[in-house]
Amino acid sequence: MRHPIEKVRNIGIIAHIDAGKTTITERILFLTGKKHKIGEVHDGQATMDWMAQEQERGITITSAATTCFWSLSDQLEDKYQINIIDTPGHVDFTVEVERSLRVLDGAVVIFDGKMGVEPQSETVWRQADKYHVPRICFINKINLLGGDFDMSLDSIQNRLSPNGVAIQIPIGTQDEHKGVIDLIKSKAYYFDSEDKLELREDKIPAEYQEKAKLLRNVLIEKAVEFDDKLLEQYLEGNEISEADLIKLIRQGTLEGKLFPVLVGDGRTGIIKLLLNAVIQFLPAPTETPTIVATSTKNAEEQIEVLPDDKESVAALVFKIAADPFVGKLAFIRVYSGTVTAGSYVLNTTKNKKERIGRLVRLHANHREEVSEIPAGEIAAAVGLKDVSTGDTLTAESRPLILEGIEAAEPVIFMAIEPKTKADQEKMGIALSRLSEEDPTLKIRTDEETGQTIIAGMGELHLEIIVDRMKREFSVEANIGKPQVAYKETILNAVDQEGKYIRQSGGRGQYGHVYIKLSPNETGAGFEFINSIVGGTIPKEYIAPVEQGVKGAMTKGVIAGYPVVDIKCELYDGSYHDVDSSEIAFKIAAAMAFQEGFKKAKPIILEPIMKVEVTTPEDFFGDVMGDLNSKRGAIQETSDRGMAKVIDCLVPLANMFGYSTQLRSMTQGRANYSMEFDHYEQVPSNVQEMIISGNSK
Repeated sequence: MRHPIEKVRNIGIIAHIDAGKTTITERILFLTGKKHKIGEVHDGQATMDWMAQEQERGITITSAATTCFWSLSDQLEDKYQINIIDTPGHVDFTVEVERSLRVLDGAVVIFDGKMGVEPQSETVWRQADKYHVPRICFINKINLLGGDFDMSLDSIQNRLSPNGVAIQIPIGTQDEHKGVIDLIKSKAYYFDSEDKLELREDKIPAEYQEKAKLLRNVLIEKAVEFDDKLLEQYLEGNEISEADLIKLIRQGTLEGKLFPVLVGDGRTGIIKLLLNAVIQFLPAPTETPTIVATSTKNAEEQIEVLPDDKESVAALVFKIAADPFVGKLAFIRVYSGTVTAGSYVLNTTKNKKERIGRLVRLHANHREEVSEIPAGEIAAAVGLKDVSTGDTLTAESRPLILEGIEAAEPVIFMAIEPKTKADQEKMGIALSRLSEEDPTLKIRTDEETGQTIIAGMGELHLEIIVDRMKREFSVEANIGKPQVAYKETILNAVDQEGKYIRQSGGRGQYGHVYIKLSPNETGAGFEFINSIVGGTIPKEYIAPVEQGVKGAMTKGVIAGYPVVDIKCELYDGSYHDVDSSEIAFKIAAAMAFQEGFKKAKPIILEPIMKVEVTTPEDFFGDVMGDLNSKRGAIQETSDRGMAKVIDCLVPLANMFGYSTQLRSMTQGRANYSMEFDHYEQVPSNVQEMIISGNSK
């Protein structure tokens, strides 16, 4: 049964690790009749955590998609289709969140009620800001020891947005939590137990009436800002109706100027109220900003992509998954038109025509075959051969390119070698498949040692990759120690000549360039400027000069790390009518770059991590001292309930094995989270150690 597009919601569930995303998704699936048994994450039974590694570790590694149906009333025609993506919370798998948010229309951000806003909560919030995704918030685990609604709401308002506004408050916290008060309806909802998912509606208890009235007024004052007429009505002392209030909150949420905050224990029937809020406040595909694509025929021409299934097809591939039974699964979001099984589409990113063999709706790792997917929906296509994350699929009659998906640069790498000759071939296939799935996994061969180097976002990321190679592809391998992905750059500008002349019996080689190397802004990457005038170097040799410089940048001069953030201006040179060739100019440019790089005060850059440690007060001094000894720069310290929180920036090189150290230092009572922040120049004494270590 095809649902009208206005009754479709594409949402993601995003949060810091261990806030309860997967548990809440499991309750949603149970409530909507998608499954008849509630799977618990800690038992390894959660539907959405279907990989063996996820079940063993009790964490989400790969985003899983599912479709369910929910109604605000008991009327069958009132059913809404909700496509849900449950994303990982661990920072090593942040690309899963990034690419999911790129194709979603709305998000539910889950917070741990004991902790409030945590580091990864901020990261996913920023990612949602980047793609202008409307959000509702859910403060979870309010029933556990330390659960604190006011602290959590304050942390949302202070650290994420002052427009986070409560639409519910809890009745009782910690072990006395037994329901919530709906501030929109001014009603109390109670649950009897976790197993019984029914809710009882009642009046607001006397002891909560004052707080409910106060917070309801705050909610109304924020909401009426979105309608002048209702604002006037409110200022005149008239009551705002429930229907008007819902309409105003929806408008503010869709504009990204209001973030409704709900609360509760995610294992109870309170999740029914969360599902109602998803339908009431998050957008249908028709209510999102118009998608603008670029024409493949003319890069200047912008094309509006309308969410209408009668239009030409335009879809974005946001994830690739290798499936042992059907081969490659391409997760797609259809922005316009209707994608049908057996039809041909044009992959405009690679300019290749492909046939869609089958289409499947996803339910974690179970599938339901369908004949077509209309605009506004998320599904997976089987049979696409040459397709990768971020590719655009369109009808041949209207070729266009949608905005792609950027993957973060890896910060850690390690060497990996197959144990036997038989493993060698299997390892090549395994790594090729895994890197297709995961854009943050980078693979290269070290020319000097012949070893395969895999690079990723953290120790856990690489550990999972090696584990998946072993289980899914039966590859046995020896692995080296994880290493930091340093980079090299320069501090000064320098002019440099590069000349390559070879005379042999026949035709010789001649390439001659003058380049200027200068530092580029941090994160700006490589910039090539062609300032040749008067044909001192013919046009056909300009591109080889750029290629020669790019080739030389893959291995820096100081310690062999990749070179970043450099401007290279080609401003003069000469050529020979007979002997000049592309290869000669390529070599001349590489020589000029290497010589110039040595003179331009080269430095090594290291990844700096943003670290947050939560520790009992007894161990605060020890943890601070240890972070200082790791070249940590303390940013701030604060209190969170009974615990102390330390925010600091620490070089990644000093954070290997930190979880074990922290556990032994604090009797296992402290925890930490870490994410990449920026690259920074290493101190000169550390640079010497890196250089001498590499030369050995």
